[in-house]
Amino acid sequence: MYMIREIMHCRPGRVREIVTRFKTLNGVLQRMGFTPFRLYTDLSGEQFWTVVAQTEAAELSDFFRMEEQVMADEEARAAMAGYHDLVDNGRREMYRVEA
Repeated sequence: MYMIREIMHCRPGRVREIVTRFKTLNGVLQRMGFTPFRLYTDLSGEQFWTVVAQTEAAELSDFFRMEEQVMADEEARAAMAGYHDLVDNGRREMYRVEA
């Protein structure tokens, strides 16, 4: 089992818009039979305006297959179009679940 986190440091005032886009994306995920992302926003931390989208996959190949299928969906593409303009920087973390 693997845990995957998309960590985005948003531009000031843009957190809600990113969260709204990911909620729409979660609807697409559910419609396609995938587990939706858990969404987190910072309360305090090293960097303000942080959004984390977290999911799990049995195999990393499952995650990449899901990503490819979902981003081929018109609703998902529309929801995420231009989201890079809302984010200063970000990263993806992947962890093997050990316990």
